Amino acid sequence: MPIQLAYIGLGSNLASPVEQVRQALNGLAGLPLSRLVIASSLYASRPVGPQDQPDFINAVAALETSLSPLALLDQLQALEQQHRRRRQRHWGPRTLDLDLLVYGDQQIETPRLCVPHLQMTQRAFVLAPLAEIAPALLLHHKPLTAWLGQISNPGIQRLVEDAPS
Repeated sequence: MPIQLAYIGLGSNLASPVEQVRQALNGLAGLPLSRLVIASSLYASRPVGPQDQPDFINAVAALETSLSPLALLDQLQALEQQHRRRRQRHWGPRTLDLDLLVYGDQQIETPRLCVPHLQMTQRAFVLAPLAEIAPALLLHHKPLTAWLGQISNPGIQRLVEDAPS
């Protein structure tokens, strides 16, 4: 399979979310037939869906991969399981959520996988970190900043990383 550029959304709101996302980025760097190219800053955001849960920490990473889309999805779900992901409630709290957002220029619509991710154009916590690392990327022929500008209340905040000592 030829090398594709894939974008992965990361999110966590349980069990030290900042550390969960950082460890997941390390896990992405170790995926077979893949190379972590770049990762965004971390962002804090309000949860989508039920509000009786902690805020999320989000990021987006770019991977070069020769895994097929479904093989990459399998690897992402295995990484979620390593982080003890539990699917108890739709849009509920989680230790780690990994979403395959974009896979090259492919459009995939199967019961198991839809790429580009169906709701990403409505979610500032995906668009802002994605625009940070891929400012020229177009979704449905529109720049990321145009999609971000359509969100009335983005509700996200870029985290300032600790300066190295």
